[in-house]
Parts: sequence; structure tokens; C-alpha cells
Amino acid sequence: MEKQNEMRLEFDSRSVNEGFARVAVAAFLAELNPTLDELADIKTAVSEAVTNAIIHGYENEAGKVSLLCRIDGEEIEIVVSDTGKGIADVEQAKAPFFTTKPELERSGMGFAFMEAFMDDVQVESELEKGTAVYMKKRIGRKDDC
Repeated sequence: MEKQNEMRLEFDSRSVNEGFARVAVAAFLAELNPTLDELADIKTAVSEAVTNAIIHGYENEAGKVSLLCRIDGEEIEIVVSDTGKGIADVEQAKAPFFTTKPELERSGMGFAFMEAFMDDVQVESELEKGTAVYMKKRIGRKDDC
């Protein structure tokens, strides 16, 4: 029987909740029995997406971040979304080392890390309406596939 499961969370756009999101996703993912490397990759990608929503989406103002996790077979899909300011140019934002907050010593590698650690990353954004980051990863895939 195919494994299917889904969970949704919504939390305040506070930096302390980035750790909460990581732990929630890790706990939800446990049924797929991921390796430590797979788990670390997913937690890092979630951290980057949540941090982007807080710092860039809301610019540290009050807002809500939504987290959706869906397991379908051996694949997990994670959607991190906000209703913040949005991204003017998604392709530019995804470019390595691009940052709109150099004064915060941001590396500009958030999307690059997400893309490196996940199998698929898609970003949808509309100015003044928010951003959604869709990430997928197959658990248990061999490197030689």
C-alpha cells in the first residue's frame, strides 16, 4: 500500500520558529525512515525557506508562515509560504550570492542550498501577495540511479 500522509502548520514569522519548523518536518518524515544525510538535507532546506519568509517576506515584521508537508509513496513534498512582500525577480533571487540584505551578512545562498539538497525546487511569488517555495525529495534513492 502506498504511503500517503499530510500535515499543515502555521506559525508566527519569528526567527525562533525556524527551529520548530525543522523539528516538525523531521518528526513528520520519520515514517519514511530517512538516512541522517537525507534528514539533514531536508532540515537545511526547510530552514532556508522559513528564514527567507521571515527575513525577506516579512522583513522581521509580524506575519504568518505556512508549512505543508505531504508524503506520497517515498517522496516528500514541502511547501513553505508567506503572505509577505513577494519577490520582484525570482530568477535573480535564486542566483547564488544574490542578497537584498547584505547588511545582515546574508550569504545569498538560500535558494542554492535548497536546490542542492532537494530533488526539485519551484518558487512562485507575487509582489505584495507573498511567496511559496515548493520542494520535493525522494527518500531512499540510491546515488547510482
